[in-house]
Amino acid sequence: MAVFLDLFKYDDLIEIFHEKGCKILKNEPLSKYTTFKIGGPADLLIEVGDVHRLTELVKYIKENNVPFFIIGNGSNLLVSDEGFRGVIIRLCGDFNSVRLISDNQIQCGCGASLAKACVFALQNNLSGLEFAWGIPGSCGGAVYMNAGAYNKELESLLQTSTYISSDGEIKTISKENMALSYRKSIYTNKDYVIIDMILKLTPDDPDEIRKRMYEIIKKRKSKQPLEYPNCGSVFKRPGNGYYAGALIEKSGLKGKSFGGAMVSTKHAGFIVNTGNAVCEDVAKLIRHIKKTVFQESGIMLECEVKTLGKVNLDV
Repeated sequence: MAVFLDLFKYDDLIEIFHEKGCKILKNEPLSKYTTFKIGGPADLLIEVGDVHRLTELVKYIKENNVPFFIIGNGSNLLVSDEGFRGVIIRLCGDFNSVRLISDNQIQCGCGASLAKACVFALQNNLSGLEFAWGIPGSCGGAVYMNAGAYNKELESLLQTSTYISSDGEIKTISKENMALSYRKSIYTNKDYVIIDMILKLTPDDPDEIRKRMYEIIKKRKSKQPLEYPNCGSVFKRPGNGYYAGALIEKSGLKGKSFGGAMVSTKHAGFIVNTGNAVCEDVAKLIRHIKKTVFQESGIMLECEVKTLGKVNLDV
């Protein structure tokens, strides 16, 4: 387990942003902020509630070459047991808002959960987001990864997104310029900080929307191991008609475990924390899955889960 060191490096940052009203936690375990319930401590975790303070913080961090990472709901994230030497930024306050901006458009802050956006859409008789009901991520993460499920992706609803650019400017970009593809966007390979997104939905009968949401969550509960901490789908879909879960199951890996990490017996595309898993348990299992599936099928699976800190997933 990493130990909090060299606090003097952050003295000015702590003083400046504490005075600006940001909540600052030292040596904070990141296991508290991931759906895997795994992860060592971050040097600092700073909660920011508005765009002005976020812009100032990102500018300060970049000018002083401090490593940083924006965390949403932590649903697609595997954090090192050693933690993260740098600053974790957690968005709250204004970033958790979802609001109606026209008869069929909603603006979602990057820190708002997809669940909150789905419920808001239902309350305003707007359809289109039902596919995301039950996805445990944040709206910012959904844009970053072009989140999708059941043959639908966020791309079909996105109009624009707003972000803080590398030079600290606030900019808005249209869907056409977001380079959206399967689990990718312009944000995937940039150090931009997403602020919000605007979705265009379709007016519909709320009873019909509610019915579709019920069917989606019923399907998820029957096929996905929601009773255990997990990060969602671990691997990307390989393409050419192949599915990661089916390849893993065919390789005889359902129920395979290292330490507290186990391939779900309900859906082989998921790895679950059975109660006491650490990052290296999961990493070891991922490496074993990739190696075994490649030996059995000739297909090298690519991870969908993102890593933070020192994590080796290479075979």
